[in-house]
Amino acid sequence: MTFQKPSHTFTKIHLKALRTNNFKILFALSFTVFINTLSYSQDIPKNGKIINRSTKDSLVAKIDSLQISAPSEKTQDTITKDSIKPKKELLETIVKYHAKDYTRFSQKKQKLYLYNEAKIDYGDMNITAGNITIDYNKNTVYARGITDTVSGYTQKPVFTQGSNVIEPDSIVFNTESQKALIYNSKTEQGEGTVISETTKKENDSVYFVKDAKYTTSDNLDDPEYYIKLRKAKIVPGKKIVTGLANLFIYNVPTPLGLPFGFFPQSETQTSGVIIPSFGEQNDRGYFLQNGGYYFAISDFLDLAVLGDYYTNGSYGIRTETTYSKRYRFRGNIGFRYENLISSERGFPDYAKSTIYNFRWSHSQDSKANPSSRFSASVNLGSSTYFRQSVNQVNSGAFLNNTLSSSVSYSKSFQGEPQVNFSLTATHTQNTNTETINLTLPTFQGSLSRMYPFASKTSSKKGIIQNVNFQYNLRAENRIQTTDSLFFKKEMFDDAKAGFQHSIPLTTNFKLFKYFSASASTNFNEVWTFKTIDRSFDTTTNETITTDINGFDAFRTYNFSTSIGTTIYGMFNFEKEGQDKKIKAIRHIIRPSISYNINPAFDKYYDTYEGDEIVDADGTTTRDLIEYSRFEGGIFGTPNKNFSSSMGLSVSNNLEAKVRDRDSTATEPKKIILLNNLNFSTSYNFAGDSLKWSPVRMSGSTQLFKNKMSINFNATLDPYALDNNNRRIDKFNIDNGGSLFRLSSASLNASWTLASKKADDKSNKKDKGINENVRSGGRADDLFGISEDFSNPQFSKTNESENETPSDLYHYTIPWNLRIAYAVNYSNSRRQNEISSHSLMFSGDLELSPKWSIGASSGYDLKNAGFTYTQLRFERDLLSWRMNFSWIPFSSRSSWNFFIGIKSSILQDLKYEKRRQPDIQF
Repeated sequence: MTFQKPSHTFTKIHLKALRTNNFKILFALSFTVFINTLSYSQDIPKNGKIINRSTKDSLVAKIDSLQISAPSEKTQDTITKDSIKPKKELLETIVKYHAKDYTRFSQKKQKLYLYNEAKIDYGDMNITAGNITIDYNKNTVYARGITDTVSGYTQKPVFTQGSNVIEPDSIVFNTESQKALIYNSKTEQGEGTVISETTKKENDSVYFVKDAKYTTSDNLDDPEYYIKLRKAKIVPGKKIVTGLANLFIYNVPTPLGLPFGFFPQSETQTSGVIIPSFGEQNDRGYFLQNGGYYFAISDFLDLAVLGDYYTNGSYGIRTETTYSKRYRFRGNIGFRYENLISSERGFPDYAKSTIYNFRWSHSQDSKANPSSRFSASVNLGSSTYFRQSVNQVNSGAFLNNTLSSSVSYSKSFQGEPQVNFSLTATHTQNTNTETINLTLPTFQGSLSRMYPFASKTSSKKGIIQNVNFQYNLRAENRIQTTDSLFFKKEMFDDAKAGFQHSIPLTTNFKLFKYFSASASTNFNEVWTFKTIDRSFDTTTNETITTDINGFDAFRTYNFSTSIGTTIYGMFNFEKEGQDKKIKAIRHIIRPSISYNINPAFDKYYDTYEGDEIVDADGTTTRDLIEYSRFEGGIFGTPNKNFSSSMGLSVSNNLEAKVRDRDSTATEPKKIILLNNLNFSTSYNFAGDSLKWSPVRMSGSTQLFKNKMSINFNATLDPYALDNNNRRIDKFNIDNGGSLFRLSSASLNASWTLASKKADDKSNKKDKGINENVRSGGRADDLFGISEDFSNPQFSKTNESENETPSDLYHYTIPWNLRIAYAVNYSNSRRQNEISSHSLMFSGDLELSPKWSIGASSGYDLKNAGFTYTQLRFERDLLSWRMNFSWIPFSSRSSWNFFIGIKSSILQDLKYEKRRQPDIQF
């Protein structure tokens, strides 16, 4: 047994049992030495003196008088064969203790006193308190705080064992039995806290409490609600089992109670039942929605199976699964199916329908594989799903009229040349026309650009050195079908497949120092496996089209060249000695001219005799109609007519330098006045009429510090219209009109306004908007947001938003407003009408830190009526939340009220009421 004097900061105690035939005697001597060690180790300097110095001499004397001889061989055999087990060590591990003011050992009472910021470490147990007393006779540790006339009761004990933390007023702990009595404790258990006057710690994993409070409130001194546990057993990190329990709100008991309760406290995700919400619909009766079971399959995969049931027989099924693998990929899959019944069998308005929707999102980590990538974004299903679905989860996607999907895989092979290929399956679906277009699949392969005449020792310069070519291959299988034939064998009857090979040969060079020129030619070859043959049936006077299955191909080529430059113009407004707000405006002009030649490939065209034509002299002939057997192919048809055209385009950009409001800035601030303003047209030299194409104008800009975005475009036609509103080969100005005739125009603008405080806070509707996007809806709330208030993630906010309240009242109301404006004008056939004109808006107003209201709506300026409208109200009730949503009109008119606890562990403690308005006759 070795004794070492530790430093004055920490003291270590380590005793080992002595296994000898004189075990009891030696153990007693060892215990005496141990007690004296505690005394000896307290040589702590205080006021220039050494405390308990006399203990050192007595300890040395005892060590000198203690003679222990090594056991003989016979004794060792006896010890080995002794059936009596040695007693357990007094202390099984090292004890570390420390106190700020003093540590004092009473040899008479066999007690160690620690005062002010006292701390004890014993194995996985840690106690910090203002005052700690260790009783070696009873093997107990008593910890309490310090009472001060000024500060009151301070330095309360904090008991930590493993991951379990208890903060009581005082605690008595037995080091031998590991049992403890804890008074007025607050213990975190999962997302909640157990507040108990008296707690009995049975062992490391079991606690018993009486008349305790379980709450998820942040205010533990006066929680706004709690569940009173009259008798309960706590297994930290696993469960809380209680007897009679009922809900208290601000210490007022409520009739909501249970004869027994079970609160899971797992630190990992666990499987469990999802309690449904209930309500009533006029045409389907009472219902339960979004109830089911959550399967925590693993840390990387989960599954939620939810269901809806209506008393008229309608039902719905919804599955949601999320998967991820760190540094590899992540994604989610969702499937929704609803069997809807309206009215009752035998009534004239009885109807039955089935709708479904499938969603899949998969993304690959950029670090997973730099040479290959797989991604998926799938949203397909019934065209009427979002319009007919009665689940409030789909409220934000009610106006969605387009579904689209894409699944792709790409890979690159390094080398010279580099080989790239991708395999893609796409899907687009118009929910209004119920037409579906699929590509199953599309293959694209290419070889990187090759410069056959480039020098290997210097950079590429000149028209010859810059000559390059590459090879591209595109193979596609395209299917067009309808919603009624989707996933049926008939959808494959009209599938079209083909291959397209292209070899572009290009070069570029400088011309007259300021001009950039390029020239290119392209060879294109198309393979197809289905062509057509046309003939005229004289009996029925109908054109008959016959599909011909078999391989066929056509080849085309063209030539193009272009030249362009960039012109910079600077307008300075600031003169010497002046400091104007606008210092300069820079105008960038990029004009370009291109020339294209497309030969005529009339050899791929045939003729057939059509209807009879009677000439003026009475001669009867048949009209010869040209057609190409490649018509209807996925890569188009060869050019029938020779084309020689010139293209003209001009793009503009305006930027300004203004005086910065920041007086410390040394440089002026640059702002964009006009992102782009583009004009383009073309002239066909080979055309026999209408050689000029309409002038197309487009532009965009951003205003008010990029808060407002504006996009506009227009089509200006130089040709006039005849009395039948058809274009004629006569300029509009020569027909008594203006130089150009405005045939179409459109303007789109979006504006986001928000107070400064609202800009600094995160959007509380992120979860609802994410649900909109996952359902194929908008990435904003202009069409409303999901109303799945029962989902605890719906309104989960960032805890960092909580601000420390000021002593002085000063509150600026945060608000935000989003506006989208769109107008379209049509005049191609003298309609002179606004084809569509709408204004959409959405906003939120935070009346106080706990109250907020919001609305999403729109107004059809052409038809003079409000569009789909949603009104929202939210109240933060600290540990609870309250939501109210109202859709005042439309076929989905309804209201939804919800109040429940935020914490996911008690999310089923809620009240939700949803109802449609009364039937209107």
